[in-house]
Amino acid sequence: MEDNVQQIERFRSQVLAAASDGRALRIRGGGSKDWYGQASEGDILDTRPHSGIVDYEPTELVITARCGTPLAEIEAALAERNQMLAFEPPHFGSSATIGGVVASGLSGPRRASSGALRDFVLGAVLMDGKGEVLTFGGQVMKNVAGYDVSRLLAGSMGTLGLMLQHSIKVLPRALCDTTLRFALDEIDALKRLNEWAGLPLPISASCWHAGELTVRLSGAQAAVIAAARTLGGEPVEEGALFWAALREQRHAYFDGAGSLWRLSVPSTTGAIILRGAQLIEWGGAQRWLKVDADATMAQNIRRAVTAVGGHATLFRGGDKSVGVFQPLAPGVARIHQRLKAAFDPSQVFNPGRMY
Repeated sequence: MEDNVQQIERFRSQVLAAASDGRALRIRGGGSKDWYGQASEGDILDTRPHSGIVDYEPTELVITARCGTPLAEIEAALAERNQMLAFEPPHFGSSATIGGVVASGLSGPRRASSGALRDFVLGAVLMDGKGEVLTFGGQVMKNVAGYDVSRLLAGSMGTLGLMLQHSIKVLPRALCDTTLRFALDEIDALKRLNEWAGLPLPISASCWHAGELTVRLSGAQAAVIAAARTLGGEPVEEGALFWAALREQRHAYFDGAGSLWRLSVPSTTGAIILRGAQLIEWGGAQRWLKVDADATMAQNIRRAVTAVGGHATLFRGGDKSVGVFQPLAPGVARIHQRLKAAFDPSQVFNPGRMY
């Protein structure tokens, strides 16, 4: 406990010194997602010394850990009790930490069936730009009035403060998984996915690319077997490896040069006609688009995605001057600015990392 207190004091000293000198701090854990977002700037504040699982009660389905705790350590502890982080966060490297997971806000293949990362964040401890330690939420699910700050921090890219600790809801692992594959073009695949979404099927992940639709079923063995019989398709022997590769973007689709865009659209959206190769996840709600780096192309992508009620993120590569994240509406931008001013009045933490 003494080391923990001392580490927090060291963080506070760094924050106050940076605020006094007008310097920026670049919050960094394992650095596995350094490439994500706008360019980082400022002196590195390394969160890795602030590590360790603070509390884990399997019967309560909650784990609490410090920001620098390796994601692999948390997943190993959960696996021992046959539990998991249901949103399947991508690692993008062996050095990933739980702080980086929450800051990036990224979810994996199971997101469409289980929920996004922010749905599982129950509580957080935050150091603001004044060096004050603030506690939000707790270790139980409950309704809150006003801002649910714990979830607000999910995907904030460290721009609101130094997230010291997180409490996250976990779920039991599925008793049975099976993966099926179907030969379908994009239009037919989207049609099938939307039809299946209205049925009581234990679909926990989906992926369409290059004429093949791959679907994972998860749950009780009897339910999975019955659903597989209903859907048909060809069994995929190495299903677990396929979904792990998709989550970590080791799937062949992600190889090669070019800009990688992440398109978030309503799942009922039909085929989006854009130049470049696409891969579709989350029952149609998440679409990856790989194109040559081109500012005009960026405008076309965002125009097409906005027209169907979605937004587009320049995920990897390309010219970040076009803006990594979808530009905000004026009213929403003002809310962002006020939140930033309230939590970080001296603009210490990761300035410009989002917009």
